[in-house]
Parts: sequence; structure tokens; C-alpha cells
Amino acid sequence: MNDKDVPYIVYESEAARHERTVKRLLLTIVLVICLLVITNLAWLYVFNQYDITSETTEITTDEGNTNMLETGQNGEINNAH
Repeated sequence: MNDKDVPYIVYESEAARHERTVKRLLLTIVLVICLLVITNLAWLYVFNQYDITSETTEITTDEGNTNMLETGQNGEINNAH
């Protein structure tokens, strides 16, 4: 094997460079996790803005009632007017 001595100054500068790289990677991981949480909270906020109901809406016109269908939670038709 060809063992060569590495000067301490070279080792020290490499160790400092690796420390900076590790700090950048940890900062990136924390930033990605924060952005993931923020985007999920934003998505949930927008999704909860809609009022989703399964009630029948009946609209009357001059000719009579319109044909509106009520759907249940599984998508089946409960009744037809």
C-alpha cells in the first residue's frame, strides 16, 4: 500500500469544508420539511373553504319544478323529482 502523510492543514481545511456541506444539507432538509408542512396546510385550508352537502336543491320556474337529483354519500341517486 502506498501510505502518504497528509499535512494537518490540508486535513483541517477538508474537515471545515465538510462541516459547511453538512450544515447546508441540514438547512435544506429543514427548509423542505417546513415547505411541505406549509403547502399541506394551505391545501387543507383551501379544501375546507368549500361547503359540501348532499341536500337536494329545488328550483321552481314558471313551468314547475326542475329535475334535480339528490345523491347520497356513495354517489347513488336517492330520489328524482
